[in-house]
Amino acid sequence: MHVEYHKWFSPSLGRDMELKIFGHGGARCIVYPTSRGSFHEWEDRGMIQALGHHLGMGWLQIYCVSCVDHESWYDRRKHPRHRAVRQHQYDLYVKNEVLPLSQQKNDNPFVILTGASFGAYHAINFGLKFPECTGRIISMSGMCDIEKFCDGYGADEVFFNNPMAYIAHEHDPWRIRQLQQLDIILVVGRDDPLIDQNRRFSGLLWSKGIGNALREWDGWAHDWPWWRKMILHYIGGHD
Repeated sequence: MHVEYHKWFSPSLGRDMELKIFGHGGARCIVYPTSRGSFHEWEDRGMIQALGHHLGMGWLQIYCVSCVDHESWYDRRKHPRHRAVRQHQYDLYVKNEVLPLSQQKNDNPFVILTGASFGAYHAINFGLKFPECTGRIISMSGMCDIEKFCDGYGADEVFFNNPMAYIAHEHDPWRIRQLQQLDIILVVGRDDPLIDQNRRFSGLLWSKGIGNALREWDGWAHDWPWWRKMILHYIGGHD
Protein backbone atom coordinates (compact mmCIF):
# COMPACT_ATOMS: atom_id res chain seq x y z
CA MET A 1 0.00 0.00 0.00
CA HIS A 2 1.26 3.46 -0.89
CA VAL A 3 1.77 5.62 2.25
CA GLU A 4 2.99 9.21 2.60
CA TYR A 5 3.63 11.42 5.63
CA HIS A 6 3.42 15.21 5.38
CA LYS A 7 4.08 18.02 7.83
CA TRP A 8 4.02 21.75 7.18
CA PHE A 9 3.42 25.09 8.87
CA SER A 10 -0.24 25.90 8.31
CA PRO A 11 -0.93 29.56 7.44
CA SER A 12 -4.57 29.02 8.37
CA LEU A 13 -3.76 27.80 11.89
CA GLY A 14 -0.38 29.40 12.56
CA ARG A 15 1.17 26.11 13.65
CA ASP A 16 2.63 22.89 12.27
CA MET A 17 0.13 20.26 11.14
CA GLU A 18 0.69 16.64 10.19
CA LEU A 19 -1.23 14.22 8.00
CA LYS A 20 -0.82 10.82 6.43
CA ILE A 21 -1.98 9.60 3.02
CA PHE A 22 -2.93 5.99 2.31
CA GLY A 23 -3.54 4.60 -1.17
CA HIS A 24 -2.63 5.63 -4.69
CA GLY A 25 -5.92 6.57 -6.35
CA GLY A 26 -9.71 6.57 -6.34
CA ALA A 27 -12.11 8.79 -4.45
CA ARG A 28 -10.33 11.23 -2.14
CA CYS A 29 -11.42 10.65 1.46
CA ILE A 30 -10.67 13.16 4.23
CA VAL A 31 -10.70 11.37 7.59
CA TYR A 32 -11.16 13.28 10.84
CA PRO A 33 -10.07 11.70 14.15
CA THR A 34 -12.24 11.48 17.24
CA SER A 35 -12.13 14.30 19.80
CA ARG A 36 -8.62 15.70 20.31
CA GLY A 37 -7.27 12.89 18.14
CA SER A 38 -4.27 12.64 15.85
CA PHE A 39 -3.61 11.85 12.19
CA HIS A 40 -2.40 8.34 13.09
CA GLU A 41 -5.55 7.36 15.03
CA TRP A 42 -7.27 5.49 12.18
CA GLU A 43 -4.08 3.59 11.48
CA ASP A 44 -3.63 2.72 15.15
CA ARG A 45 -7.27 1.60 15.51
CA GLY A 46 -7.30 -0.76 12.54
CA MET A 47 -9.50 1.38 10.29
CA ILE A 48 -6.87 1.61 7.54
CA GLN A 49 -6.30 -2.15 7.70
CA ALA A 50 -10.06 -2.71 7.41
CA LEU A 51 -10.09 -0.65 4.20
CA GLY A 52 -6.95 -2.30 2.84
CA HIS A 53 -8.68 -3.93 -0.14
CA HIS A 54 -10.29 -0.64 -1.22
CA LEU A 55 -6.93 1.12 -0.93
CA GLY A 56 -4.99 -1.58 -2.72
CA MET A 57 -7.46 -1.69 -5.61
CA GLY A 58 -7.20 2.07 -6.10
CA TRP A 59 -10.85 2.69 -5.25
CA LEU A 60 -10.04 5.00 -2.34
CA GLN A 61 -7.27 7.33 -1.21
CA ILE A 62 -7.40 8.38 2.45
CA TYR A 63 -6.06 11.62 3.93
CA CYS A 64 -5.90 11.31 7.72
CA VAL A 65 -5.68 14.73 9.37
CA SER A 66 -5.12 15.78 12.96
CA CYS A 67 -7.57 18.04 14.77
CA VAL A 68 -7.22 21.14 16.96
CA ASP A 69 -10.18 20.37 19.24
CA HIS A 70 -8.09 21.14 22.32
CA GLU A 71 -7.66 24.66 20.92
CA SER A 72 -11.30 25.08 19.87
CA TRP A 73 -14.44 23.49 21.36
CA TYR A 74 -12.61 21.58 24.11
CA ASP A 75 -10.73 24.63 25.41
CA ARG A 76 -13.14 25.71 28.13
CA ARG A 77 -10.83 28.55 29.17
CA LYS A 78 -11.73 30.41 25.98
CA HIS A 79 -14.90 32.36 25.31
CA PRO A 80 -17.18 30.36 22.94
CA ARG A 81 -16.59 32.97 20.24
CA HIS A 82 -12.86 32.25 20.26
CA ARG A 83 -13.50 28.49 20.24
CA ALA A 84 -15.66 28.97 17.12
CA VAL A 85 -13.07 31.20 15.43
CA ARG A 86 -10.46 28.47 15.91
CA GLN A 87 -12.87 25.93 14.45
CA HIS A 88 -13.33 28.12 11.37
CA GLN A 89 -9.57 28.44 10.98
CA TYR A 90 -9.37 24.65 11.09
CA ASP A 91 -11.99 24.36 8.34
CA LEU A 92 -9.95 26.79 6.24
CA TYR A 93 -6.88 24.61 6.81
CA VAL A 94 -8.74 21.64 5.33
CA LYS A 95 -10.29 23.68 2.51
CA ASN A 96 -7.26 25.74 1.47
CA GLU A 97 -4.40 23.39 2.33
CA VAL A 98 -5.45 19.74 2.62
CA LEU A 99 -7.87 19.63 -0.31
CA PRO A 100 -5.42 21.35 -2.71
CA LEU A 101 -2.74 18.84 -1.68
CA SER A 102 -5.15 16.01 -2.42
CA GLN A 103 -5.91 17.49 -5.84
CA GLN A 104 -2.20 17.65 -6.62
CA LYS A 105 -1.82 14.00 -5.68
CA ASN A 106 -5.02 12.69 -7.26
CA ASP A 107 -7.30 14.22 -9.88
CA ASN A 108 -10.34 12.12 -8.94
CA PRO A 109 -13.14 14.70 -8.50
CA PHE A 110 -15.11 12.83 -5.83
CA VAL A 111 -14.45 13.82 -2.21
CA ILE A 112 -15.68 11.88 0.82
CA LEU A 113 -15.62 13.34 4.34
CA THR A 114 -15.86 10.96 7.26
CA GLY A 115 -15.21 10.56 10.95
CA ALA A 116 -16.59 8.96 14.08
CA SER A 117 -18.05 10.68 17.14
CA PHE A 118 -16.62 14.23 17.26
CA GLY A 119 -14.74 13.49 14.04
CA ALA A 120 -18.15 13.06 12.42
CA TYR A 121 -19.07 16.57 13.59
CA HIS A 122 -16.11 17.88 11.60
CA ALA A 123 -17.16 15.91 8.52
CA ILE A 124 -20.77 17.16 8.76
CA ASN A 125 -19.82 20.74 9.50
CA PHE A 126 -17.26 21.03 6.71
CA GLY A 127 -19.42 19.29 4.14
CA LEU A 128 -22.47 21.45 4.87
CA LYS A 129 -20.45 24.68 5.00
CA PHE A 130 -18.63 23.86 1.75
CA PRO A 131 -20.91 21.56 -0.28
CA GLU A 132 -19.20 22.65 -3.49
CA CYS A 133 -16.08 20.81 -2.24
CA THR A 134 -17.89 17.67 -1.10
CA GLY A 135 -19.47 14.58 -2.64
CA ARG A 136 -20.34 12.34 0.31
CA ILE A 137 -20.48 12.72 4.10
CA ILE A 138 -20.31 9.58 6.25
CA SER A 139 -21.08 10.39 9.87
CA MET A 140 -20.54 7.48 12.27
CA SER A 141 -22.02 7.96 15.74
CA GLY A 142 -21.79 11.66 15.01
CA MET A 143 -22.54 14.86 16.90
CA CYS A 144 -24.79 17.15 14.85
CA ASP A 145 -25.47 19.79 17.51
CA ILE A 146 -22.63 21.40 19.48
CA GLU A 147 -24.82 23.61 21.65
CA LYS A 148 -23.35 22.09 24.82
CA PHE A 149 -19.93 23.52 23.86
CA CYS A 150 -21.29 27.04 23.38
CA ASP A 151 -22.29 27.98 26.96
CA GLY A 152 -25.48 29.60 25.70
CA TYR A 153 -23.59 31.92 23.34
CA GLY A 154 -25.13 32.04 19.88
CA ALA A 155 -23.51 34.86 17.91
CA ASP A 156 -22.50 34.37 14.27
CA GLU A 157 -19.12 32.74 14.90
CA VAL A 158 -20.79 29.96 16.91
CA PHE A 159 -24.01 29.82 14.88
CA PHE A 160 -22.20 29.17 11.60
CA ASN A 161 -20.26 26.25 13.08
CA ASN A 162 -23.27 24.43 14.52
CA PRO A 163 -24.97 22.39 11.78
CA MET A 164 -28.23 22.02 13.70
CA ALA A 165 -28.46 25.81 13.98
CA TYR A 166 -27.44 27.03 10.54
CA ILE A 167 -29.33 24.37 8.57
CA ALA A 168 -32.51 25.28 10.45
CA HIS A 169 -32.12 28.85 9.14
CA GLU A 170 -30.86 27.98 5.65
CA HIS A 171 -32.98 29.66 2.98
CA ASP A 172 -30.51 30.56 0.23
CA PRO A 173 -31.66 28.81 -2.99
CA TRP A 174 -28.12 28.33 -4.33
CA ARG A 175 -26.90 26.84 -1.06
CA ILE A 176 -29.89 24.52 -0.82
CA ARG A 177 -29.35 23.27 -4.38
CA GLN A 178 -25.71 22.55 -3.55
CA LEU A 179 -26.67 20.75 -0.35
CA GLN A 180 -29.27 18.67 -2.19
CA GLN A 181 -26.52 17.21 -4.37
CA LEU A 182 -24.65 15.75 -1.39
CA ASP A 183 -24.79 12.08 -0.44
CA ILE A 184 -25.25 12.28 3.34
CA ILE A 185 -25.14 9.16 5.50
CA LEU A 186 -25.85 9.36 9.24
CA VAL A 187 -25.21 6.01 10.92
CA VAL A 188 -25.70 5.63 14.67
CA GLY A 189 -26.55 2.99 17.25
CA ARG A 190 -30.10 2.90 18.65
CA ASP A 191 -28.69 2.91 22.19
CA ASP A 192 -26.20 5.70 21.47
CA PRO A 193 -26.94 8.89 23.49
CA LEU A 194 -26.58 10.78 20.18
CA ILE A 195 -29.45 8.90 18.50
CA ASP A 196 -32.03 11.60 19.19
CA GLN A 197 -30.00 14.42 17.69
CA ASN A 198 -29.21 12.29 14.64
CA ARG A 199 -32.92 11.67 14.15
CA ARG A 200 -33.71 15.37 14.60
CA PHE A 201 -30.94 16.39 12.25
CA SER A 202 -32.02 13.92 9.58
CA GLY A 203 -35.57 15.28 9.81
CA LEU A 204 -34.29 18.86 9.66
CA LEU A 205 -32.35 18.12 6.48
CA TRP A 206 -35.39 16.49 4.89
CA SER A 207 -37.51 19.52 5.83
CA LYS A 208 -35.18 21.59 3.63
CA GLY A 209 -35.38 19.09 0.79
CA ILE A 210 -31.88 17.81 1.55
CA GLY A 211 -31.89 14.06 1.18
CA ASN A 212 -29.99 11.88 3.61
CA ALA A 213 -29.81 8.28 4.79
CA LEU A 214 -30.30 7.75 8.52
CA ARG A 215 -29.13 4.26 9.37
CA GLU A 216 -29.75 2.98 12.90
CA TRP A 217 -27.70 0.02 14.07
CA ASP A 218 -28.66 -2.28 16.92
CA GLY A 219 -27.03 -1.60 20.27
CA TRP A 220 -24.68 1.13 21.41
CA ALA A 221 -22.38 0.91 18.35
CA HIS A 222 -20.18 3.79 19.55
CA ASP A 223 -16.70 2.27 19.42
CA TRP A 224 -14.03 1.17 17.00
CA PRO A 225 -15.26 -2.40 16.32
CA TRP A 226 -18.58 -0.97 15.09
CA TRP A 227 -16.92 1.89 13.20
CA ARG A 228 -14.73 -0.57 11.30
CA LYS A 229 -17.89 -2.38 10.16
CA MET A 230 -19.73 0.86 9.40
CA ILE A 231 -17.05 2.36 7.20
CA LEU A 232 -16.76 -0.84 5.17
CA HIS A 233 -20.53 -0.94 4.73
CA TYR A 234 -21.03 2.69 3.67
CA ILE A 235 -17.81 3.84 2.01
CA GLY A 236 -19.12 2.84 -1.42
CA GLY A 237 -22.61 4.27 -0.89
CA HIS A 238 -25.56 3.13 1.21
CA ASP A 239 -28.52 0.77 1.14
